[in-house]
Amino acid sequence: MIVPNHLGVIIDGNRRWAKAKGMPGWMGHRYGAEIFEKFLEWCLKLNIHQVSVYSLSTENLNRPKNEVKELFGLFRKYCKKWEKKGNIFDKYEVKIKFCGDFKRLPPDLVKMMERIMQKTAKYQKKFLNVLIVYGSHFELTEVFKKIALKILKSGRIQITQKEIQKNLMVPTPIDLLIRTGGMSRLSNFLLWQTAYAEIYFTNTLWPDFSKKELVKAIKWFNSVQRKFGR
Repeated sequence: MIVPNHLGVIIDGNRRWAKAKGMPGWMGHRYGAEIFEKFLEWCLKLNIHQVSVYSLSTENLNRPKNEVKELFGLFRKYCKKWEKKGNIFDKYEVKIKFCGDFKRLPPDLVKMMERIMQKTAKYQKKFLNVLIVYGSHFELTEVFKKIALKILKSGRIQITQKEIQKNLMVPTPIDLLIRTGGMSRLSNFLLWQTAYAEIYFTNTLWPDFSKKELVKAIKWFNSVQRKFGR
């Protein structure tokens, strides 16, 4: 079984899962966070080189204040855990990159993320991109700003696909994208990087996602003939 080099995942269904069990919607995020750690280890054991996870979109900040507060609290909890020695990232030598609009995050959380990125910068075997307060429109806008500044400094107008890709927060194309929760949309997730991705939609809500479901998605990926627009 060939595994994708770069696997993307859109986490969806936490709130619906919680409400179906008679819990407040935001409680689903706690269970979803536990599944994420398991999911990451499944990916690492399957020798997937790079994983990008959509953990919080720019639009998610418009949700009720108590839910956003709970989400930030969860990020703090796991960042504290990931800062400690002997964690999963040390075990598998994973380099972490947080991607998003850091200006819209609590400053203490940003500092924690920066420490983790610095701590894991030495690793080059596996890569995890955590998309937090991220949106592809935001990412591409930032890319064009960088290119525009370069043009102003050099006085030379030259915009190429290679230049755009080089300035992306996540420059590597996605091979397989998994979206849980039964919705069939990209929701502003890595639009440039998913141009030729194979997309696997599952009705399984994220807290119910299992290793069996992951293997099923990868088997489906193996059954698809990739053409890259040709």
